[in-house]
Amino acid sequence: MTAIDDSTRSRIVSWDDPTPVITASATLTGLELMRGIMSGELPAPPVARLLGFGIDRVDEGNVVFSMDPLEAHQNPLGTVHGGIITTLLDSAMGCAVHTTLPPGGMYTTLELKVNFLRPSFAGGARLLAEGTVLHRGSTAVLVEATITDAASGKKIAHGTSTCLILPPR
Repeated sequence: MTAIDDSTRSRIVSWDDPTPVITASATLTGLELMRGIMSGELPAPPVARLLGFGIDRVDEGNVVFSMDPLEAHQNPLGTVHGGIITTLLDSAMGCAVHTTLPPGGMYTTLELKVNFLRPSFAGGARLLAEGTVLHRGSTAVLVEATITDAASGKKIAHGTSTCLILPPR
């Protein structure tokens, strides 16, 4: 849970032990694992708690994340920092890939390309990031994600990525 104290501009972040997810990944498919995180049966990853990401929908090859932009996400221009936007895109794309993996399957991002289309502001509309697998080969996956402003439907950013499928640990 993240708490913001507006009077001191401090932020306290807590997260759950990620061990249950790592342990479950050995026996659950990627789709089952992502659905377990979305439902709360499994804890969210620490980075999701740090940045305030949630999972709204999970299907095979497709994931929708959401995030409410906070003042803590701002850059010096008063917009949501590009690194936060990129992390949201990368997370949606990576989790879309993850939904295609068998139990014990792993992947890593080989490359990432991001286009920023318009700014997002702290306290503004919720951001939705939809990641979709475009092509799943045996060793490489092409995936894309688009972030939209939930209130207006306008596109904020778009990304593409190539992920490498790794052998199980």
